[in-house]
Amino acid sequence: MAKLWQKENQTTDAKIEKFTIGNDPVYDLQLARYDVLGSLAHITMLEKVGLLGADELGPLCAELKAIYAQIEAGDFTIEDGMEDVHSQIEYLLTQKLGDQGKKIHAGRSRNDQVLVDLKLFMRAEIQHIADAVERLFDLLIAKSEAHKNDLLPGYTHLQIAMPSSFGLWFGAYAESLVEDIELLEAAFRLANKNPLGSGAGYGSSFPLDRKYTTELLGFESPHVNVVNAQLSRGKTELYVLTAIAQIATTLSKLAMDVCLYNSQNFGFIELPSSLTTGSSIMPHKKNPDVAELLRGKANKLKALPNQLQLLTSNLPSGYHREFQLTKELLMPAIEEILDGLEITHYMVSHLKVKKDLLVDSKYDLLFSVEEVNKLVVQGVPFREAYQIVGKKIEDGAFDGSTREINHSHLGSIGNLGLAEIQDQKEIAWKRFGFEKVNKAIAALIS
Repeated sequence: MAKLWQKENQTTDAKIEKFTIGNDPVYDLQLARYDVLGSLAHITMLEKVGLLGADELGPLCAELKAIYAQIEAGDFTIEDGMEDVHSQIEYLLTQKLGDQGKKIHAGRSRNDQVLVDLKLFMRAEIQHIADAVERLFDLLIAKSEAHKNDLLPGYTHLQIAMPSSFGLWFGAYAESLVEDIELLEAAFRLANKNPLGSGAGYGSSFPLDRKYTTELLGFESPHVNVVNAQLSRGKTELYVLTAIAQIATTLSKLAMDVCLYNSQNFGFIELPSSLTTGSSIMPHKKNPDVAELLRGKANKLKALPNQLQLLTSNLPSGYHREFQLTKELLMPAIEEILDGLEITHYMVSHLKVKKDLLVDSKYDLLFSVEEVNKLVVQGVPFREAYQIVGKKIEDGAFDGSTREINHSHLGSIGNLGLAEIQDQKEIAWKRFGFEKVNKAIAALIS
C-alpha cells in the first residue's frame, strides 16, 4: 500500500520498511481515537476557513464518528501493509467517500498530526493516572484516621529513633502523593497545548484558524510558535515520564516499608496469603512477592526519564525519526504506573496493622527524647537535659516504661493534620481542569 509520503512509482525495500516502521502499528492503536478527534477538529476548521465545502464536511464527520465508534467497540485494526494509524483512517475514508477522504490532510503534516494525537493521548492518560492516585490517596487518608492511635517505632539509619504511628505513616504517603500530583499537573499543562496547524514545523500558507481547533479540542492554548510546537515532541513525553517516575518513587518507598514491616524482625504488619508466596523448601515462609515486584517495577520506571533524555539528546530543532521511539518508553510506562497504583491500593486495603507494638521493652529508648523535653519544660537548658538523659542511658538507668507522648503540633502524632492534607489535595486536583477538556471532547464527537 502506498504511504502518505510516497511518490508515484516509488517502492520501499521490505527490510527497510520493517526497520523504520518497527512497533509503531502496535502503539498507534492506542492513538486511533485521538487521531479521529484531531481530524474532526481539523476538517471543521477547514470548512470554517473555506478550504472544505459544507456539503463535504457532513459526510466526512459522519464517517469519522463511525470510525470512532468502531475504535471504542474494539473493532478497529491497522491492516497489514498500512504504515500507521493516520494512513489507516485516511484509507477508510477514501474507501467510503472517494477523493473526498483525501481532503482531510490539507494544511496538515504527519508531524503535527502525530503531535496532536500524542498530546490528546497524554492528556487523557494523565487524567486516568490522577484518578488512580486519588483513589489511593483517599484510602491512605482513611487508614491514617483509623490508625491514628496505633503507635509504631520511628527509625533513622534503621535504628529506633522516636515514636511514630500508623496514622503518621499512612498520612505521610497521602501527602507525598499530593506533591507528586503537582508534578503531574505540570506535565498536563504542557500536554494541554495545541500543536495542530504547525505542519512540519514551519506552518502553512493556508489561512488556518489554530485558535478554533484549540477550542474544539479543549486545549488550554496553542503552541504559538510553530517551531516550538515541534520542539515539544519529546519534551512533553519527558514531563509525563518524570511525573510517572516521581509517583513510582513514592510507591517504591511504600513497598519497601511493607517488605520491612512484614518481616519477622520488625513484625509491624501482616499481609494476607493473597499478597505472599511460599518457599519450595521452607514451609514457614510467607514472602512479600507482590510488594517486592511493585518495588522493582517502580524502580524500573524511575529510569525512563534518563532513557528519554539520552534518546533525544543532541537533536537540533525540527522533526527527527528518533521521536518515533518515544512511544516505546511512554506507553508501557503509563500502563505500568496504573497497574502499580491499582496493586498498591489492593495491598494497603488488605494489610493488617498490629496493635500495641511499643509495649515491648526493646522500645524503651524511643522515649528518651520525651524525657529530655520534660526536663526542658521544667527549666533545664536543652543541652544539659540531653546530657542528663544520655548519662542515664549509658549507665543503664534510663526508665522508658512510662510511654508518655505529648506531641500536639501540626503534622505530629497527636495532630495528623489530615484536614490540611485534604485541602492541599483538593486545590491540586482543581488545577487540572479536566471538566473543560471532557466537555469539549464530548461536544466534538456528539
